[in-house]
Amino acid sequence: MSLIDGFEHIARENESLAGYTRLKLGGPAEYFAEPTTEAELVGLVTRFSDAQQPIRLIGSGSNILVGDEGVKGLVLHLAAPVFCDLNVGDNSIISGGGTKLAHFVSTAVREGFSGPEQLVGIPGTVGGALHCNSGAQGEDIGTWVKSADVLTRSGEVHTRSGDSLAFSYRQSSLDELVILRATFEFEKEDPESLTKQMQKLWIVRRAEQPFSQGNAVYVFKDQGGQSAGELIDRCGLKGLQVGQVQVSELDANIFLALPGATPKQVLDLIQKVKDRVRDALSVELETAVRLW
Repeated sequence: MSLIDGFEHIARENESLAGYTRLKLGGPAEYFAEPTTEAELVGLVTRFSDAQQPIRLIGSGSNILVGDEGVKGLVLHLAAPVFCDLNVGDNSIISGGGTKLAHFVSTAVREGFSGPEQLVGIPGTVGGALHCNSGAQGEDIGTWVKSADVLTRSGEVHTRSGDSLAFSYRQSSLDELVILRATFEFEKEDPESLTKQMQKLWIVRRAEQPFSQGNAVYVFKDQGGQSAGELIDRCGLKGLQVGQVQVSELDANIFLALPGATPKQVLDLIQKVKDRVRDALSVELETAVRLW
């Protein structure tokens, strides 16, 4: 019996993951599934958990590097409408974890909800942003969370709220396998004013970000208030290249995967940058990109 028997309409074997990541690199998933209902999701997670198989979740793939050999077990992709809904209240939004962060931000701004305009230009999904407490300009997404429904690796659904929610700089207590949905509450502000603020931020960030140059990813975490990009730049590493992977000339914390790039070249460049920054500045950079 195959682990995906009964789920053939939503699951398949040996699915290439390259197209699901921002770097467009990497090998296949042993099993790959795109559930269309919460029941299907729970059923798959329970089956693979009972079989003691690895289970991973891939959102927009903006912080993932998949090796050429691919990954064992199950990779879940939650792109179905049930996981990407946005429901707006008087001063609240209930968002599915699979919702694109850009859609969440634009909806909040249109409704006059203050705060999320600061997150414009950050890639990823709402669930991914909650897992790492994404933020900018002194605002982070955890600021507005009131509760979250999560799915554990054993297939159980729980609601997290109150003292069970904790957020700090780029960290969150929401570490379960899947964030199904979250409820956010906001202060109100004039939508036109928020729109202008968001547009200004977007223009600045677009000019600073090299994503239009090719497949790109943020690589390192900032270090105790020090920008990782600035640390790398101080070491003169902008433009440094290993094979077809390059440190961006615009933002040194972004690596570009040029045509012909490989996952190994990304790893080699990560190590070279870490070594150079440690030797020059006695700072140990920590990767933000997740290595599968």
